Amino acid sequence: MNKLIFTLCIALFLSRGNEIKSQPGSRFNENELKVKWELVANNYQDQGAALSAFTLVNKGKKVFPASGWTLYFNSSQPVVNARATAGVEIVHVNGDIYKITPGPSFTALKRRDSVRIEYYTDGMLINYTAVPCGLYIVWEADPAKGYSLADYAVRKLENTTTGIVTPEKVFRKNRVIKDIPAAELPKVFPTPVSYRETAASFTLDSSIRIEAPDLFRAEAGYLSSSLEGLLKKSLSTGTGGKAIRLKQAAMGPEAYRLSVSAELVEITAATGAGIFYGIQSLFSLFPADAWANSHSSIAVPGTEVKDEPRFGYRSFLLDIARNFKSKETLFKVLDLMALYKMNVLHLHFSDDEGWRIEIPSLPELTEIGARRGHTTDSKSLLPSSYAAGPEPGKTMGSGYYTRADYIEILKYATLRHIRVMPEIESPGHSRAAVKAMDARYEKYIKAGNREEAERYLLRDPDDQSVYSSAQQWTDNVICVARPSAYHFMEKVIGELQDMYREAGAPLETIHLGGDEVPAGAWERSPLCQQLIKQDPQLEETNDLWYYYFNKLNAILRSRGLFLSGWEEAGMRKTKLDGKNAMIVNPRLANEGMQLHVWNNVTGWGAEDLPYRLANAGYKVVLSPVSNNYLDLAYYKHPDEPGYYWGGFQDIDKPFDFIPFDYYKTSKEDPDGNPADPAVFVGKDRLTDFGKSNIVGIQGLLWGENMRSNEQLDYLLLPKLLGVAERAWAPDPAWATEKDSARFGKLYGEAWSVFVNVIGKRELPRLDHYAGGFGYRIPAAGAILENGKVLVNSQFPGLLIKYSTDGSEPLMTSKTVTGPLTEKGIIKIRVFDSRGRGGRTISIENP
Repeated sequence: MNKLIFTLCIALFLSRGNEIKSQPGSRFNENELKVKWELVANNYQDQGAALSAFTLVNKGKKVFPASGWTLYFNSSQPVVNARATAGVEIVHVNGDIYKITPGPSFTALKRRDSVRIEYYTDGMLINYTAVPCGLYIVWEADPAKGYSLADYAVRKLENTTTGIVTPEKVFRKNRVIKDIPAAELPKVFPTPVSYRETAASFTLDSSIRIEAPDLFRAEAGYLSSSLEGLLKKSLSTGTGGKAIRLKQAAMGPEAYRLSVSAELVEITAATGAGIFYGIQSLFSLFPADAWANSHSSIAVPGTEVKDEPRFGYRSFLLDIARNFKSKETLFKVLDLMALYKMNVLHLHFSDDEGWRIEIPSLPELTEIGARRGHTTDSKSLLPSSYAAGPEPGKTMGSGYYTRADYIEILKYATLRHIRVMPEIESPGHSRAAVKAMDARYEKYIKAGNREEAERYLLRDPDDQSVYSSAQQWTDNVICVARPSAYHFMEKVIGELQDMYREAGAPLETIHLGGDEVPAGAWERSPLCQQLIKQDPQLEETNDLWYYYFNKLNAILRSRGLFLSGWEEAGMRKTKLDGKNAMIVNPRLANEGMQLHVWNNVTGWGAEDLPYRLANAGYKVVLSPVSNNYLDLAYYKHPDEPGYYWGGFQDIDKPFDFIPFDYYKTSKEDPDGNPADPAVFVGKDRLTDFGKSNIVGIQGLLWGENMRSNEQLDYLLLPKLLGVAERAWAPDPAWATEKDSARFGKLYGEAWSVFVNVIGKRELPRLDHYAGGFGYRIPAAGAILENGKVLVNSQFPGLLIKYSTDGSEPLMTSKTVTGPLTEKGIIKIRVFDSRGRGGRTISIENP
């Protein structure tokens, strides 16, 4: 766990070594510079800012110079003031990148000398995700190259703020969970419409046959390959004997029936998708450890299942723009989604920090936009955001899918009935594309071909607009007044469509972004202001937004696609009581646009935004920060990685989400405190018409902090299972119960079943399925009562071990089987079936 936490703060390139190149004999060796960081205080002097400090220590024999160097670092917390006592200046470069430069009063450091640099950052610094990372140094004599600082130590974060989650709080929250015997748990997940066990049992071995009509040939092949992987033998090709029969019958497009008897497994559906989901339910019936080893046979319990999804759109957004994920990692994610019957992968492949799909006719998009490292001008690569380090290709900051890779991914997803929706972020969040097309421009200008240079240019060279995006970028917005911007979008959209056609993959929509264009963009662009004067439909700069999306909507419709975007694409900027405000824009509601609505943060004033847009006629995919932003920290604790700007999210948040009435279970504000019910007073409720426009649910995993596959698994799981349950399962009885006492009882019973299923069936399955996943193992809850330590776990079924000698609990340590009576400091840790342990907690029994 500690390793995971520190990799969130210290870039992965450090662990891969920092090869020492031959250096001039007189130059200071950066490996002899130790950097320490500590949090001095949150809310320092009641100023709403955190006071932190770097300390530079010279470990070497040579003097660390008073000038001629610049130290770069990444910080998700904006630096608001640098104290000048150390004689240095901290300057914002762009995005999350800052640099420390020595001033005239900075003193050279002799051997063992040190200097302390204090500075402020905006807001509270709660966990290690907020700690500066990605440190490297650049020497004035060699300004094009950066050198990683491997000796970087972070002082342990303790008591960072009030409300930190303690073992006692965890215990009280878990106390309502009942330990349900595994034999009494439902064996199909997500929860089906109808489920009944029978006394029969089907023995699955290599003698079984798969019977299927031609319509279901692909699904039969997938099933056969999956079973042969478990049985390590080819299935029978003969006639007679036991069989798995795939059968067609009239029913809903994703509905299925699954019947398991002693001699026959029959899956019935109208479509291949329904058959596929029936196959996943069959897999769900297998023992949880079925994927741990090969088997000569597998016993499948007799069941009768009738099932169909509540929502036709069950989506997962994966951000590969901020930190790239390999093709093989994406295959694992698709396998996971398939197992839990999710059917849309929203692939966020472009953003300010990266462009991750090859567009062969625009090679600069990946030559420039898929590489991050040290640069001062972004002409050959992008800068080292999110701890990418100075050298490109060393971390997940660099990487892309070739055209062939992407086609292979599409084929893999299509076989699993998952649609891949690409997202081209625009007109904001577009720095990678903007800089790539700048490089293309320079190439053709040097060749004397201005027409070709300007064909796909994305900015106005004379734009003097001043702005800062939500991620602190100052140059990330496309110039929507340039015809070349639309030529660019048409070119990329056309090449993406060609890939989908070649893969035989469905493509109905492309997500074109639309969020977080910063105030001030386009204000001082001559091209934009000229367009406003020339076009009678444009009155002010804000109108350029609607101009842009009207043109993109026309481009997509001409290609047989509809437009998907973030909620801002359906909003309009205006004034309300003299203040800037965003209201629903009725103009585009009947254009068939689909909006992915994220902003319902409790206390921010837009709690009802998803419902307002749906009530206005927009098709809405519920993508709420409040419940489904999986990259948020599990809870308020220094050792829990993840952002916390939108609150904290454990698996209960997506489970609690009531799509048509989420106010009812909105329990916390972004600080993790109890939500004020007053914030929902007067908010719009979802109408019956609005309900018809809720097309589905999405879980989102943004990639700023996913700097390893271990971090991906940790933040993704098990929270994604809560999203899958709420997207597929019928509306639970507790969700519509009006009596508060009855609601509490029904909810408590459902929650207990859910976490028992997760702990006793799904997590053991994920220990080995698709090669295994490194899901988060929750810390134990513990409380001292009547001289005894009581211990519990969020997921019954996981092993809990403890030690009393000060050592870290291991799988070989004593098992918690009841109240602990030992005295002294007791260390407690939860383990999975493979022996992986979660975070250790300590409690004293005096």
